[in-house]
Amino acid sequence: MLSRSACVSTDHGRDEANIRQLKNIEKALVTCFGDLLGTMKSTREGATSMLDNTIVLFGSNLGNANAHDPRDLPILLAGGGYQHGRYVAYDKNNNTPLCNLLVSMLNRMNIQTDSFATTLAS
Repeated sequence: MLSRSACVSTDHGRDEANIRQLKNIEKALVTCFGDLLGTMKSTREGATSMLDNTIVLFGSNLGNANAHDPRDLPILLAGGGYQHGRYVAYDKNNNTPLCNLLVSMLNRMNIQTDSFATTLAS
């Protein structure tokens, strides 16, 4: 049973009970994400799958929600023909904008642009 909202739990104040609650919420969310990807992978679209033809982004706009820190974002990217199965770390101190990834996603979907919001060089 969840006793707090996800938003309140992210502002956990380093309280162990709040952190446990947040872990339960995040585990449920990631399980749903995995189920979605599994369904998309098993849904055929011609010779490929729905997942092959779709880019799915899952994550947060905060790297440390308790501190409201917008750096070092936890982002999962699935489908869309990207090279998966790896961890990509960008420079945490210089904070590569998430918008750079969004530009890459748009370009992969044949929407040609070189900027989106606060995009730096791609």
